[in-house]
Amino acid sequence: MKHKNIAIFVPHAGCPYQCAFCDQHTITSQTELPDGGDVERICREAFAQIDDLSETEIAFFGGSFTAIPRAYMLELLDAAKPFAAQCKGLRISTRPDCISREVLDILRSYHVTAIELGAQSLDDAVLLANDRGHTAADVFAASALIREYGFELGLQIMPGLYGADAVSDQNTAEAVCGIRPDTVRIYPVVILQGTRLGELYTAGIYRPIPFAEMVQRVAEWCVLYRSHGIRIIKVGLHASEFVGSKALGGYYHPAFRELCAAYGFRAMIEAGITASHREKRQITVFVHPTCISQAVGQKCSNIRYFHEKYGISLTVVGDEAISPSAVRIAEESCKGGNDDDRK
Repeated sequence: MKHKNIAIFVPHAGCPYQCAFCDQHTITSQTELPDGGDVERICREAFAQIDDLSETEIAFFGGSFTAIPRAYMLELLDAAKPFAAQCKGLRISTRPDCISREVLDILRSYHVTAIELGAQSLDDAVLLANDRGHTAADVFAASALIREYGFELGLQIMPGLYGADAVSDQNTAEAVCGIRPDTVRIYPVVILQGTRLGELYTAGIYRPIPFAEMVQRVAEWCVLYRSHGIRIIKVGLHASEFVGSKALGGYYHPAFRELCAAYGFRAMIEAGITASHREKRQITVFVHPTCISQAVGQKCSNIRYFHEKYGISLTVVGDEAISPSAVRIAEESCKGGNDDDRK
């Protein structure tokens, strides 16, 4: 059984602010905090099922790890340390304003190898409107310090927040490319019951852009990030009955990444369609075999799109010779970027 992360959730622990969009208990479907014994048990059980630990990380998610009470943070780290020494290491997530040299010295001594920052936006007005309690400057400073210490750097971004628009979201995406993190997670905003964002949405003050527009925006970001060598390790919140039942609006979909990949393939195919293709009204598109479902689109959405818009009958065929980030239409090739870092 192959793992990438052994996830240990510390829901909302250490967060000094209540962000407008946040309900970690719902997102993680967990309300109780783990102790050192829980960490040992989780790691022991997971390790027993893993043959190759070289690419496995123990990951503390769900809270601001470096802002939790120091004694509690050390309890969790002490429990994880002997296991971390046997695998790739520890991954933690935290706030950008909770990073310092003193904290990084501690993390390095416990085999922490990767640090993800919940940046969400790099627009100060958007951060303020959503009660984040930090600035874009904090993200830049923390990222530089993490880089200096040699940790793998990850950024978590949330497009579509209250007060954001196409320009501010695009500026954030481009600023992320300027930071050049190793990884990025893209979490289009989900509006949950019981949050201030939920109240603003119910009152009609906050009006998100249409779902299809967000899919297009994130799909374009995926291409942008990959072009800068940034690995995309997550797109959209993980599928959860708890999130689904409490979502008032926004962009929750159990296969959001697949929707973005389908849009990316649609754009590549559309860019390669010629007048001759339209006259023939039937084309065959070759993609890597692992990408057939994305090229066809969820529930054959791309097949329907080209039939309804161009009257073209589209056939998708697998070809091992095609890159996962390209398509071939008859004898013509078109390169772009499907989401080939899927998880």
